[in-house]
Amino acid sequence: MAEASDILVSMAELDRYVVDCMMASGATEDSARVMSDVLVTADYRGHFTHGVCRTDVYTLDVKNGVTCGGGKDPTVVKETVATALIDGNNLLGPVVGKYAMDVAIQKAKTAGVGIVTVRGSNHYGMAGWYSLRATNHGLLGMSMTNSDKVMIPTRAKERSLGTNPISMAAPGKDADNFVLDMASTPVAWGKIQMKQLKGDELPSGWALDKDGQETCDPSTVAGLPPLGGLEQNSGYKGYGLAMMVEVLTSVLSGAEMCAFVRKWKTYDKPANLGHCFLAIDPGAFADGFPERMQNLMDHNRNLEPVEAEREVLVAGDPERQHMALCDKLKGIPYHPKQIELLNGIAKSLDVKPLQPMIHDS
Repeated sequence: MAEASDILVSMAELDRYVVDCMMASGATEDSARVMSDVLVTADYRGHFTHGVCRTDVYTLDVKNGVTCGGGKDPTVVKETVATALIDGNNLLGPVVGKYAMDVAIQKAKTAGVGIVTVRGSNHYGMAGWYSLRATNHGLLGMSMTNSDKVMIPTRAKERSLGTNPISMAAPGKDADNFVLDMASTPVAWGKIQMKQLKGDELPSGWALDKDGQETCDPSTVAGLPPLGGLEQNSGYKGYGLAMMVEVLTSVLSGAEMCAFVRKWKTYDKPANLGHCFLAIDPGAFADGFPERMQNLMDHNRNLEPVEAEREVLVAGDPERQHMALCDKLKGIPYHPKQIELLNGIAKSLDVKPLQPMIHDS
């Protein structure tokens, strides 16, 4: 739901802004346009933690020479009919991820399944963007990545693993789909930063301080707990899930692992992040997958809710609702603090600031 104080910006203007910022930092136009697609789509779907507010991370990486802004392609190091290992050549994460997922899609169309691991990459934005590329071809898609070290495992005091997100998208009927896009922590790191930006206190269970104890003060956050939180609340399952993602991304590909990944906004070495992408052709298995998938989603949506005014949803429904809101508003609503942040980035790059729409509501 948009607030009266929100500032509307059209998707075309957001695209212009991201492309201008990326090119001003030294990225090629082709790479800048891929980056814009990922970031603007994230905001359109309501994932502001992975959207346009991240422009500064990518522009600073390119500007400081720690990430390649384009001019070359990722390299297929090794492959079979159904698998591939790709070196991202230190290109922008979305450029590498798009290339790798498209390889997985083509292999799935040939062999029924495509599994691609990646090394030599960078932060790739919203994991669901890649899974959705597969569903656009009628395939199941999965995407996962290791990331900067912000998770404190159960019983540990030091940060070790990253939020290590994982996404899966599966097609139903009539463009309906299931889209799971989640971190292996209670929230993504960006949600902490959004609370910091707006000056809000953190909800219980979101974050830990330097001693590994729960904190609601954004200024004292040193890391995030694993999904589930404390050990007695099954935090070890979230820890295990993050380790699973680490195995499929960094260990399988030969990328940098967990606590050794370069931190955001440090520029001493390449990140060498690892990704893993899967594409599966449901036609290689039992017939009628879209119909059964639709039945599964509709069955859950039609369950009686605990609170009458709140419907039961499946993964991907909140994003569809946000997209419908943006379509109705003819733009994406942003908190004034977000616009202030984005225009500060534009100023630092000598780029035209965002031009908002007039908000009538």
